[in-house]
Amino acid sequence: MDEVKSGSEIKQEVTLTYPTKVARKRSRQFIVNEVKQDEDVPEIMANVRTIPGVITMRGCAYAGCKGVVLGPTRDVLQITHGPIGCAFYSWLTRRNQTKPYTEDAPNFMPYALSTDMRDENIIFGGEKKLKKAIEEAIAIFHPKAIGIFSTCPVGLIGDDVHAVCREMEQKYPDVNIFGFSCEGYKGVSQSAGHHVANNKIFTDVVGQSDLKKNGKYRFNLLGEYNIGGDAFEIERIFEKAGLTLHSTFSGNSTYEEFASAQNVDLNVVMCHRSINYMAEMMEKKYGIPWFKVSFIGAEETAKSLRKIAKYFGDKELIDKVENVIEEEMKDVAIVRDKIKDRCNGKTAMLFVGGSRAHHYQDILHEIGIKTIAAGYEFAHRDDYEGRKILPDIKVDADTRNIEELTVEADPVAYRPRKTREELENLTKEGIRFSDYEGMMSKMPNETLIIDDLNHHEMDFLIEKYHPDLFCAGIKEKYVVQKYGVPMKQLHSYDYQGPYAGFKGAINFYNEIDRMVNTKIWAMIKAPWHDEPQLTAKYGWE
Repeated sequence: MDEVKSGSEIKQEVTLTYPTKVARKRSRQFIVNEVKQDEDVPEIMANVRTIPGVITMRGCAYAGCKGVVLGPTRDVLQITHGPIGCAFYSWLTRRNQTKPYTEDAPNFMPYALSTDMRDENIIFGGEKKLKKAIEEAIAIFHPKAIGIFSTCPVGLIGDDVHAVCREMEQKYPDVNIFGFSCEGYKGVSQSAGHHVANNKIFTDVVGQSDLKKNGKYRFNLLGEYNIGGDAFEIERIFEKAGLTLHSTFSGNSTYEEFASAQNVDLNVVMCHRSINYMAEMMEKKYGIPWFKVSFIGAEETAKSLRKIAKYFGDKELIDKVENVIEEEMKDVAIVRDKIKDRCNGKTAMLFVGGSRAHHYQDILHEIGIKTIAAGYEFAHRDDYEGRKILPDIKVDADTRNIEELTVEADPVAYRPRKTREELENLTKEGIRFSDYEGMMSKMPNETLIIDDLNHHEMDFLIEKYHPDLFCAGIKEKYVVQKYGVPMKQLHSYDYQGPYAGFKGAINFYNEIDRMVNTKIWAMIKAPWHDEPQLTAKYGWE
């Protein structure tokens, strides 16, 4: 391993390898953290297009819309309007799990439905094929709702999926049919698809049902996608504590729960980037307050449970939550304390989406692992710096490419859940409503914050730091492992999980202990270690 240099030296060295214009841009996305008072942190450039020719870790808008937000919904029939490869890509690749309430309840997640657009459809249009696909799907599956997801060719040739949806809905009035203009190129990353999904679910689904689940403390969990069974563990904890989870956006979820999500008294947000739009719009239209939570890590799970209990303000609930935490933490402490001795002092790098590069720093800290570099593939500045900087963010052409809804208070359904005085008192007690402090303020000075990390920079960081653990996605996994560095794939958990909640924390402790302490990594020698596998020159050389 090379001699470890300061963050500033690493930044300067990696950007020197780029042409001047590229280096100038990347230097604004490659930040050495410096936390000042009032959570003041350096400005980072985020949510901008990847430089052409750079091997990015990002996905597309279609992946964010169908693959992330709608993918975990079991009874919304999902049809990809586009070539078959796009549909196949989004078919259970994130390992979203679900558990229908009854044996005869519909579950469409095992199916990958597509219009399978061919050359002739690109030339002559695919709307007729889409109509036929909808009719076939209704005849076979009899769904309550159908979502249509546009891929790149659809936007390029001008198929009007929304007109098709309206026409087919008139023909089949018992089925809610809605379309998503989530063409892959819609934005700079999958984040655009999240926004598109939020908008359409809000306008066409939320508020369509009056279902009210029994229970005193009803709330929605936004931004939890049940990867590896995370939602099952979170649901177990809520039920044990006496809390009523009305709907999850969108792990282990149903259409009816989406459609009646307005009938709660609180929204809590896990993945800030993918779902903050929904939280804001539901607050404006229905008067439902929201705050940020995390159920990754035992300590964060306990904090989040206490925050929810404090919001509802019932002493019986508060006491019950404390009893649950005390009981669950006994098993957590046994495993954590045993493992911490073996993991203490090791280092990690995290480059995973949503809020996960933030959340997983907390759980790694619980077993003594220090995060020395972190970033997101599709974050905006507020995910890094906190929502306080939202007024300073300039709206660019890519952002304008996504419809911005005008939301007003519903004249019938709007109902403030708390008085202004109650909200102010809860704020004084430490609950930050409609806010997120961002990742950077919680990271030590001199750690590296890198937006849209690319393959070249990943290689550079590994060679310079040789971390004990690297967390990212499937595209990076095998390259990292060839360096002799254990790689934890946190987009789909490498066929493991759950990692959320108390039992999930135990699973994660054991998994990371096994990974970082096995001797196999020291025996691996990368094929390019002695000589390059390919040689080339930059065009400007």
